[in-house]
Parts: sequence; C-alpha cells; structure tokens
Amino acid sequence: MKLLYFAWVREKIGQTEENLPLPEGVSTVGGLISWLRARSPGHAAAFADPRLIRCAIGQEFAGLDTPLAGAAEVAFFPPVTGG
Repeated sequence: MKLLYFAWVREKIGQTEENLPLPEGVSTVGGLISWLRARSPGHAAAFADPRLIRCAIGQEFAGLDTPLAGAAEVAFFPPVTGG
C-alpha cells in the first residue's frame, strides 16, 4: 500500500510517501493511524490528534471507520480551508 503525506503531515514525518504492506490486524483508516503513530517520533507527532487529519483512499475522502481492504493508495493531509 502506498501512503502519501501532504503539508504539515509530511513535514512532521519527514517524507512524502511510504510503501508498506497493510499491517496484520489493521482494517480501517483509524487502525492505520494508530499503527502509524508507533512507527517513529515524527509519525507520533503527525498523528497525535486524528481529528486534525483528513484521509483519502484512491483519491476519495475517507473517514476513520473506512475499511482499507483493497486500498492501493492512502493519502493523509490537514483539513483544507478556503477563504
């Protein structure tokens, strides 16, 4: 699975993307975020408050309870605001 990071999420993690297999026992976006928090201090900082993270699976917005089965690409980014 390809994980993409944008804006301050990318800055805290220190990379734009990772290619990882779906971890055993992880089935939802929320589960993936919890698993990612344990990968490094940068991941822990980026995913410290899941309410501040938006996600897209295959370029479609996804919530924390969205299943990851069959997902090839998951992107994480801060909320988008307009003005």
